Amino acid sequence: MLERDGYRVDIRTKAHRGADGSPVPVIEGLAFTLPERAFTSVIGPSGCGKTTTLRILTGLDTAYDGAIDARFGDARIAVAFQEPRLLPWRTVAQNVALALPPGAERAARVAEALADVGLDGLGERYPSQLSLGQARRAALARAFAVRPDILFLDEPFVSLDESSAQHLRQLLLNLWARYRVTILMVTHNVREAVQLSDHIILLSQRPARVVDVVEVTLARNERDAESTTRFSQELAALYPTIVAL
Repeated sequence: MLERDGYRVDIRTKAHRGADGSPVPVIEGLAFTLPERAFTSVIGPSGCGKTTTLRILTGLDTAYDGAIDARFGDARIAVAFQEPRLLPWRTVAQNVALALPPGAERAARVAEALADVGLDGLGERYPSQLSLGQARRAALARAFAVRPDILFLDEPFVSLDESSAQHLRQLLLNLWARYRVTILMVTHNVREAVQLSDHIILLSQRPARVVDVVEVTLARNERDAESTTRFSQELAALYPTIVAL
């Protein structure tokens, strides 16, 4: 199963139960390698099975035929969802601490995680007192606080205005560069994928399969709005049924 420097994924079939009780294929023949310490994004048509794939990789869904690298089970895994999923009756600091084991270093780790995302001084606030952008930062703080081996992101910047989203994308890049975690991000935003990723996995319509794995060849210090838009347009021209601008 293991390929050098990567986690191997081979989901042969996955189906949901339809309203009439018959199986509805979601994934058929989805295979790829997730490179270690790289930033990989997944793009595909709406409803093609991207989130289902994440659920399988995180161990939340075991009803499939196939195999994934055994190291997924041994790795420290963190997930950031479309919604921040902060417990409203706990403070921001308490929400971050939920991901950490008890111990003398817990408070220091929480403080460091909040400082990493620019929320130092806001740990005693409750989620209702945060803006959506701040809540998304708190979710990232919780994810990175555990020092994950693998971080899964499911549309982490959806519904944010572009200025706030861009600020958080840069924050995510800074954290990734600092901790060198393996990242797999699901997104519909091709420009976002091009800006952030080393590789982009393109999935077909349901049932999902891998159509191509694209290497983003732009140097990271050259990924300005013009170059990322141009690269995105080229992808959309090559894969018009998968990539939407």
